[in-house]
Amino acid sequence: MVCMLSALTSLLSAATVLLLLLQSSVAQASAHRSNSSRWLTLNGNRPAIIARGGFSGILPHSSDVAYRLAQLVSDPDVILYCDVQLTRDFAGICTSDLLLENSTDIGQIYKNRSSSYDVNGVRTKGYFPVDFTMSDLSQVTLSQGINTRSQLFDGNGYQILTVEQVASLKPKGLWLNIQHYLFFTQHKLNMRSYVLSVLKSVVVNFISSPEVGFLRSIEPRFIPKITKLIFRFLGPNDIEPWTNQTYDTLSKNLTFIKSFASGILVPKTYIWPMDNSLYLRPYTSIVLDAHKAGLEVYASEFYNDVPLSYNYSFDPINEYLNFVDNGAFSVDGVLSDFPITPSEAIGCFANLQRNASEKVELLVISKNGASGDYPECTDLAYRKAISDRADVIDCPVQMSNDGIPFCMSSINLVDSTTVLRTNYSSLSTTIPDIQPKSGIFSFNLTWNQIQSLSPAMSSPYSSFFLLRNPNFKNQGRFLTLPEFLDLAKNSSVSGVLISIEHAAYLIENLQLPIIDVVLGAISRAGYDNQTDKRVMIQSTSSSVLMKFKEKSHYERVYKVEEHIGDALDSAIKEIKTFATSVVVSKRSIFPDIEEFVTGVTKVVPRLQSAMLPVYVETLSNEFVSQPWDFFSDATVEINTYVNITGVNGVITDFPSTSARYKRNRCLNLGNNTPAYMIPVEPGSLFQLLPSGATPPAEAPSPALTVSEVAESPLPSGIMRPPPVATTTGPAPESKGPPRITGCIFLSNLVLLIMVLSLF
Repeated sequence: MVCMLSALTSLLSAATVLLLLLQSSVAQASAHRSNSSRWLTLNGNRPAIIARGGFSGILPHSSDVAYRLAQLVSDPDVILYCDVQLTRDFAGICTSDLLLENSTDIGQIYKNRSSSYDVNGVRTKGYFPVDFTMSDLSQVTLSQGINTRSQLFDGNGYQILTVEQVASLKPKGLWLNIQHYLFFTQHKLNMRSYVLSVLKSVVVNFISSPEVGFLRSIEPRFIPKITKLIFRFLGPNDIEPWTNQTYDTLSKNLTFIKSFASGILVPKTYIWPMDNSLYLRPYTSIVLDAHKAGLEVYASEFYNDVPLSYNYSFDPINEYLNFVDNGAFSVDGVLSDFPITPSEAIGCFANLQRNASEKVELLVISKNGASGDYPECTDLAYRKAISDRADVIDCPVQMSNDGIPFCMSSINLVDSTTVLRTNYSSLSTTIPDIQPKSGIFSFNLTWNQIQSLSPAMSSPYSSFFLLRNPNFKNQGRFLTLPEFLDLAKNSSVSGVLISIEHAAYLIENLQLPIIDVVLGAISRAGYDNQTDKRVMIQSTSSSVLMKFKEKSHYERVYKVEEHIGDALDSAIKEIKTFATSVVVSKRSIFPDIEEFVTGVTKVVPRLQSAMLPVYVETLSNEFVSQPWDFFSDATVEINTYVNITGVNGVITDFPSTSARYKRNRCLNLGNNTPAYMIPVEPGSLFQLLPSGATPPAEAPSPALTVSEVAESPLPSGIMRPPPVATTTGPAPESKGPPRITGCIFLSNLVLLIMVLSLF
């Protein structure tokens, strides 16, 4: 850290440091004042944001850097939360667990000093703080205690902090959680005496405990306006040791809790329970009952990187809004490992009207409809994309054996239907010109046969046990291209994107004139005679787009399949001959190593300088789809693409997230942009990794060359007459149950964290 601070001194003058801090302070204060609507909390106050162990979703829990990051990127009034443990020499330390090996490297330092003790009646073996002095623990460093989170920060030597050291960070609020009062008492360490002694030098705003006896013992010594006592609920069937009642039983006796506490801290499922399939059940009355009893309600167990209820579409902001902006009640605060996300939810999106005006120009294009919520390219997915306010909905056109064009995400029916569970499974074949693996292709079946197949939900992150909306995994029906065009024409979307692949094979080998069929369908749908709806044709094939240029005036979108790090002038010049815009992958903009972004390429500005709008794909809500830099938060990712690279549009399987982003109240505020809406510079987290943990560098992605872009003209083939597929109106809805329901860059995260540590 000394070396890092020395480097900082050489990079930034004192004046620059003060300017950065002043800008951050002014921006946060202004944003905090901007959302002053009355809330449905107990006292009408804005819900509090409590950072559990700091920003522990990314950095080791309760480390100095985790607390500083929480202060840097969250709401200005963020409350720092410390789980207090006592050492043998009566020091209060902040660690996430009573067992130190769960969040430190103590097992490597003191290999033979584990013990076995009774903890709440259960014999437990491990490394307990009561066996070590603070001097002993000075040799121990904090580590990421959750295996699904990056362990690469563990080698930075982050020290265990005392309560006093956390207080020295001057948080706007400090919350001490006393989880094991009885355990420490059994080891002749009086937590009550410790808490009372620490108050002589430290301002503590909240003290929570799941033990009635502890809170009742200290209650006479506290003034609620200064320090609020919070009764913490554990699992519904767990036994509270002083009353010998379950926490579920105690939740029915809130007037008793009011006799010694100002509020309650409950797991979020006490408020919004879920069924065994992870779908929400109706909310309980606990918040309303607690407010009636005069108790504040704080909700816990908010994590961006743990599967949420399917009702939230993998978007943690949706979850927070359901607790603070549901029209019936609002919790008084949320306890989170990712405090930037509730800061966004409360500061930028809560109380936001659906008809709020757009604050940024960003084209939101669906990916196979809203395929994060419903099977790809079904009527359900398209209707959801429309209701989610996508600007453009897409149709990847495939051809049936009898020449009917229809929307399906892949030419291989295996990818998005249940065809393998039918008698058509015998049609499996391998066509190297299309793909190396075998498949059952759309042109193997007639349209009537394809209609008999059930859709299959795509879950691209199923290897992480993240399944998409399983209750609807086989719901919906596929649409012909004319049906899709009619649906879009009679909706609020501003346009359609029609993608075409494998045209050369279809024309030359099967005499399926896909380009003429698509042109005919668009014309018959009336798109040639209006200006309200834009028509975009997308392909990875320059020859396809060249053919459309010859025959139509539609926008032409060139999709670059491979990851690129640049584009040669000759390649860009060639693209300009057949395309009007370009689609690139996320990694072509933000290259990464081991899920850490290493920087930003020049791909977007290079293409835009040639007057080619750039769209990026595919933006998803699932946290595993995002590098660590984006804090497992899809909105942070969108904000970074918009404000750092200036992309013209996003292609997403969750269009609701991007459409909502465009309307949030924290955009276009200039110097008043709140910290949680300032994108982190790509590569900042990578710089925080210790040198020994840095993954080996990878060769940069190659530049796009003209030889990769230019193609021979499409074969002429022997064309069948294009079929005339007609519809009698908009596609009918599927039956089935309804769905439950300016830019200031954060110039360098590393530098600012280190700057703060100087004060």
